[in-house]
Amino acid sequence: MSTDAKVEESSVPPADAGATEAVHAEAIAAVTPAAEPVASAPAGASAQEGSLAGSGSSMRGVLLSLVAVLAVVALAASGLLWQKLSGMQEQLARQSADAGAQASEARALARQAQELSRDVAARQSVMEARIGEVALQRSQLEELIQSMSRSRDDNLVVDMESSIRLAQQQAQLTGSVEPLLAALKTAEQKVARAAQPRLSPVQRAIARDIERIKGTAVSDTPALLVKIDELVRMADELPLANAVVPFMSKAAPRQPSDDSVSGWWQRGWLVVRDELRGLLRVSRIEQPEAALLSPEQSFFLRENFKLKLINARLGLLARQLESARADMAGASAALNKYFDPAARKTQAAASLLQQVQGQMKTLELPRVDETLAALATAAAGR
Repeated sequence: MSTDAKVEESSVPPADAGATEAVHAEAIAAVTPAAEPVASAPAGASAQEGSLAGSGSSMRGVLLSLVAVLAVVALAASGLLWQKLSGMQEQLARQSADAGAQASEARALARQAQELSRDVAARQSVMEARIGEVALQRSQLEELIQSMSRSRDDNLVVDMESSIRLAQQQAQLTGSVEPLLAALKTAEQKVARAAQPRLSPVQRAIARDIERIKGTAVSDTPALLVKIDELVRMADELPLANAVVPFMSKAAPRQPSDDSVSGWWQRGWLVVRDELRGLLRVSRIEQPEAALLSPEQSFFLRENFKLKLINARLGLLARQLESARADMAGASAALNKYFDPAARKTQAAASLLQQVQGQMKTLELPRVDETLAALATAAAGR
């Protein structure tokens, strides 16, 4: 039995030596009888040794079990972790596949959106072109309608402007403001009948021009022409400054009565004395050229004076006021220089000449520029 046990002990591997020793010790204790006293002492020692070995082997078993439990737990955790990782991989694979599908779908949608945007841009360009054509047609139609609606007003404006300009020319030719006033009043009545708001500035301008023309003092041209003709007629009767006139005594000679005159010789002396006074006359001549005029030159002087007056008359009829004023100034200078200023006829001619010159200063006819400007503005607003 002992040999068999030893053989079994030797055959037990070293890793399980403690456990096998405990088992053998129990087997030996069970097989060995109590009556064998010889072997009791060695058996008790072996039993103690077996108990010690059993305690050590139990500790090893606990450790091994713990290691086994830990290994099982680790294995289970590894399995769970592997399962989780595989699930995550599968989920990531699904997500990547979904992302790829969505990306491809997004690219398809992007291409479709680009095609749609190009189509929309082409349509928009076509629509803009059509809108431009429609706007152009609309503006042309509006201009046509406006021109048709304003044709009557435009014709009225053109008619008033032409009539006012014609009246202005007539006033300049005749020297009277009556044609201009009549044209302005007619134009004012036409504007009032038209009752168009855009013609209200024209109406106000016409009213202001009428008031200004009425308040302007204009000389009567026919009266001026009559005065100039009177001066021409008086030119042949005006005495020159160097003309010799018969002596005229300031007081009539007193006829001697029979009481004051005693004889005929005294009456004869009075007659001789008057004749002697007529032989010599002393007068003052301001201009020396007037004293040197010969009878032939005096004739041409009078004719030149008449020509100046006639030229002034023609300039007045032609509405050339500056030329007429210059001719009247020349005639006035000749009258004061070469004719006798003490003669009554010369004084009357000088007074008449001054009246003509004074009235010629007011011959400037008032203009209707404000009305014409308002009409031009109204005509330009069509």
